[in-house]
Amino acid sequence: MVGALESDQTSFAMAEKFEILSDDFDPTAVVTEPLPSPVTNGVGPDHEEDDPKKTNVTNGGGEREMVLGRNVHTTSLAVTEPESNDEFTGDKEAYMASVLARYRKTLVERTKYHLGYPYNLDFDYGALGQLQHFSINNLGDPFIESNYGVHSRPFEVGVLDWFARLWEIERDDYWGYITNCGTEGNLHGILVGREMLPDGILYASSESHYSVFKAARMYRMECEKVDTLISGEIDCDELRLKLLANKDKPAILNVNIGTTVKGAVDDLDLVIKTLEECGFSHDRFYIHCDGALFGLMMPFVKRAPKVSFNKPIGSVSVSGHKFVGCPMPCGVQITRMKHIKTLSSNVEYLASRDATIMGSRNGHAPLFLWYTLNRKGYKGFQKEVQKCLRNAHYLKDRLHEAGISAMLNELSSTVVFERPKDEEFVRRWQLACQGNIAHVVVMPSVTIEKLDHFLKDLVEHRSVWYEDGSQTPCLAKDVGTSNCICPSHK
Repeated sequence: MVGALESDQTSFAMAEKFEILSDDFDPTAVVTEPLPSPVTNGVGPDHEEDDPKKTNVTNGGGEREMVLGRNVHTTSLAVTEPESNDEFTGDKEAYMASVLARYRKTLVERTKYHLGYPYNLDFDYGALGQLQHFSINNLGDPFIESNYGVHSRPFEVGVLDWFARLWEIERDDYWGYITNCGTEGNLHGILVGREMLPDGILYASSESHYSVFKAARMYRMECEKVDTLISGEIDCDELRLKLLANKDKPAILNVNIGTTVKGAVDDLDLVIKTLEECGFSHDRFYIHCDGALFGLMMPFVKRAPKVSFNKPIGSVSVSGHKFVGCPMPCGVQITRMKHIKTLSSNVEYLASRDATIMGSRNGHAPLFLWYTLNRKGYKGFQKEVQKCLRNAHYLKDRLHEAGISAMLNELSSTVVFERPKDEEFVRRWQLACQGNIAHVVVMPSVTIEKLDHFLKDLVEHRSVWYEDGSQTPCLAKDVGTSNCICPSHK
């Protein structure tokens, strides 16, 4: 259809402002009139303007320059009013169709080079297309219908029951809901902990997801950041010292089931043992498990420690758009029924009850999750987990063979390696970086062929970056001496 419109020159002669776009058009790179840069680093209109793409961050006692993404205000696609005769000419519809077609082409291209973020891009939800014409909203409590009849609660509760079985809690003992993202799961879990223990101190490792510390700021909670081991796992010796220093206050803990950068899994059993040895009875601590990515992978890894409500934990959350492969951000949050009473309230306007964070919730997300869980099941997920771990070991070994420092935690598919020197390379492969390291998250959609392509590209670029004889960086502080292949540790 677009091709036919492009060939019909007379159709667009009347509207010069609408132009069918060329095949190489990238809608993420359209440049309109530049707008003033947003305030950054405390710089306002009366101060000298900083480069909005650069800021300083503390790194190991010093400062380094952090490169931010481009200012989207300069690349936005303008919203314009239709012309009075547009209904007759169809120019605006043709223009929008052209933009969307090129945008789809861009998405296809960018998906080829996606490696740094934990999203499973291998999915097909064509069967659900018939439901996209409905405004499905699961507002309020998932277990109590509201007066709004266009909802997907039966699917949502089916998904929640599946996760409740996975984490070993009886149907009558749990409460949960499908969130709008992984962060919401953390916000809700920590909020339940705060409501249960109002004067409690939040403890979280320094490698916890930033949403954990966002929660501490939002809820005005006292927060203790705990150092980690080289693996990224919480250092329980330091946790012990901080707990003993604050024995007079209850403890609210965030336990990571896969940290953001290194994919490290905190030792839940050791955390519980540390709490008990420090004199904290089970009614004086609350544990939220952030399982954003690996919370759904770990149950299918042999000899992996269990996340289970048979242990004294308060809540678990996972993301639905990561390992599961939901095409929109969403997540699952499960807590104990006895805890939720502190948050729940009846809402006459809804004719329902609500203990969620957001109120209105995407009713399409439960459909996607239900569809995937039914198609794959436990055996399907187990097969995908094994594939991810196998491919992650392949990548780590190949990096070492190429003389590149790299680390892979035992219970993870996140491969950490030296940060590429070229930011364009980083953006091309959409790598997530922190300090001197970058990582690739090996998901079900990441094939050996894709990893080989990445490795070939990295090795070729690296030969240029270091052709002047400069030394490769030492990553011993980031990945340990056994994983560092710098000249000093090779």
